[in-house]
Amino acid sequence: MSSEDKLRDYLRRVTAELQVTRRRLREAESRYTEPIALVGMACHYPGGVESPEDLWSLVAEGRDGITGFPRDRGWDVDGLYHPDPDHPGTSTVRDGGFLHDAPAFDAGFFGISPKEALYTDPQQRLILQTSWEAVERAGLDPAVLRDTRTGVFTGVMHHDYHGAQGGGSVVSGRVAYQLGLRGPAVTVDTACSSSLVALHQAVRALQRGECDMALVGGVTVMATPSAFVEFSRQRGLAPDGRCKPFAAAADGTAWSEGVGVLVLERHSAAVAAGRPVHAIVRGVAVNSDGASNGLTAPNGPAQRRVIQDALVDAGLTPAQVAAVEAHGTGTPLGDPVEAQAVLGVYGGDRPRPLWLGSIKSNLGHTQAAAGVAGIIKMVLAMRHGVLPRTLHLDRPTPYVDWSAGAVELLAEAVPWPSGDEPRRAAVSSFGVSGTNAHVILEEPAAATPAPGTEPAESWPCAWAMSGRSPAGLRAQAAALAADLAARADQDPRDVASSLVTKRTAHEHRAVVCAADRDGLLTGLADVAAGRPSPTVVEGVIGAPGPVAFLFPGQGSQWREMAVRLLESSPVFRDRIAECEAALAPYVDFELTSVLRGEQDYDRVDVVQPVLFAMMVALAEVWRSVGVTPAAVAGHSQGEIAAAYVAGALTLPDAARVVALRSQALVELSGLGGMMSVALPADQVRERCAPGAGGCRWRRSTARPRSWSPVTVTPWTSCSPSWRPRRYGPVG
Repeated sequence: MSSEDKLRDYLRRVTAELQVTRRRLREAESRYTEPIALVGMACHYPGGVESPEDLWSLVAEGRDGITGFPRDRGWDVDGLYHPDPDHPGTSTVRDGGFLHDAPAFDAGFFGISPKEALYTDPQQRLILQTSWEAVERAGLDPAVLRDTRTGVFTGVMHHDYHGAQGGGSVVSGRVAYQLGLRGPAVTVDTACSSSLVALHQAVRALQRGECDMALVGGVTVMATPSAFVEFSRQRGLAPDGRCKPFAAAADGTAWSEGVGVLVLERHSAAVAAGRPVHAIVRGVAVNSDGASNGLTAPNGPAQRRVIQDALVDAGLTPAQVAAVEAHGTGTPLGDPVEAQAVLGVYGGDRPRPLWLGSIKSNLGHTQAAAGVAGIIKMVLAMRHGVLPRTLHLDRPTPYVDWSAGAVELLAEAVPWPSGDEPRRAAVSSFGVSGTNAHVILEEPAAATPAPGTEPAESWPCAWAMSGRSPAGLRAQAAALAADLAARADQDPRDVASSLVTKRTAHEHRAVVCAADRDGLLTGLADVAAGRPSPTVVEGVIGAPGPVAFLFPGQGSQWREMAVRLLESSPVFRDRIAECEAALAPYVDFELTSVLRGEQDYDRVDVVQPVLFAMMVALAEVWRSVGVTPAAVAGHSQGEIAAAYVAGALTLPDAARVVALRSQALVELSGLGGMMSVALPADQVRERCAPGAGGCRWRRSTARPRSWSPVTVTPWTSCSPSWRPRRYGPVG
């Protein structure tokens, strides 16, 4: 090779390598900047908030969740209060936001012993059960996440539960351990900004590919009244136990408890999986106050910078954000600093004012769970098209020059109509440690219904439910009944499908069958009360026993089911395509055209091969969800499907047999339509691939993929109908 040829060859290789490098760089850059989808939410907050829907009701109705101190934690409630902040060991307030059921925990549900549960921090218990709820609300069975690269990022700041094991690190580790998650498990403590800092870390981990899904949140339970005692001494608490964000009447913060968990996933992955996207995380940023005018004092310039950094990360201008869910603790020092920072960044040239509010007016300051509460509130505000009002706002604080920019307080609820751009909102959290976080959310594009997904008739339907205990099953039924009663517009078949495909099936089970809504409500009430009912089937599942598949000889009424499965199940669709290819040499029709009603379905030589293919494809669907047969049996063309599933016939042989058999039935129809077909043994050997020593059913060396081998009952000679009557157990 000449020097010139060597040079050309070298340049070609270098050019190819450069192209590969550029492609990889583009992919890496695209992944790092890809938006993150919020696909699930769950929460528990003061005021009886047990779900995001409850949280929305609280803020939309303008209620707060502040109550007196709990009396089941060993606190000296009557002796704890004293109006003098200098009085040792006392609190200047008697109210706060509490999770009054925080001590309750279904330890058996998670396989935790009573002794271990006693020594488990209530914050671990709450984040664990709320994580489970969030995963289910994302449309996922928590069991499917086991051994996946799912991360856990949890904010927590209180560590005052006596006897707790493992400290703060175990709060995230407990979730990863119990659910079997193998992504990063990180506990974040930046005080009041913990949950938003955890969200920032989760977003970056997803974008870098360190995990494929993330559970993100924060939790606060005050096992002792020390937070009230300490801040009373510092004169930092509002005497009435209520935050008054940005109000002239602001007189201190109000301590509260809560827990919130979000399920995050890369947007492309969420769309590919068909999961509903509640919101998109467009931008995140975290920074620190640095050397400011005091360790615990807020720093206005740092707050402005974190907002600007989040906008840069989102690729947005300030005018493209419509509302900010503020940190808004209701302190005379912190609120003015935050308001000036918001005015300085968002209050400039914009066509409409930015709306500013804070959920702390409803819940109090839920500390490590505060940021995630703001996220859930703003996601729901985008969904409902309304910005809820901020409570306890007599008039704007006079310590802020509100004329310095186009920012207005949410003294009343404000409609938030859709426009040319998606709705966008930002959420701020600032930690007493000086760590600041800002997150920008965007509403997702409206989902486009897939072809063939028009709603069907809603009735009749069957709802399956389960629990780890009889009490858990009854509670599940009661919750479903309450949801059904509250949501008259829901399609019960959607719920029925989710209960079967997206919930973990526990040992204690019940199925309610009903022909209408009233019947379903009655059946659910019977399960909840533990009453026998003619529309309810209940049972307890032990170790799973063997499963048998029976393949019938009829089923022309299944065609509509097959059409829907073609649209909704890739497994069914792929196996039908394989059957269509196997049948093609022997039939004069196209399988999928017949299923869709485009070709005649009434001929025997059409319907039997079609039913064979439907049964084979349906068996593959069952296998794909973990249901495999220990034995198979069949009747008529169902015997041929059974033989294939057993591994006694290859798919080409089974297709040949069912096609020729159905054609022979047509030929013999003039003799009265015989129920079986008799052929000479030599024709059988010609048409069906023989084994050694004659046409004998035996194990196939080319079994269907992924199926376990099936031992077939020996059949020692070729009977005239060449049809084995049954197949034995899995070998």
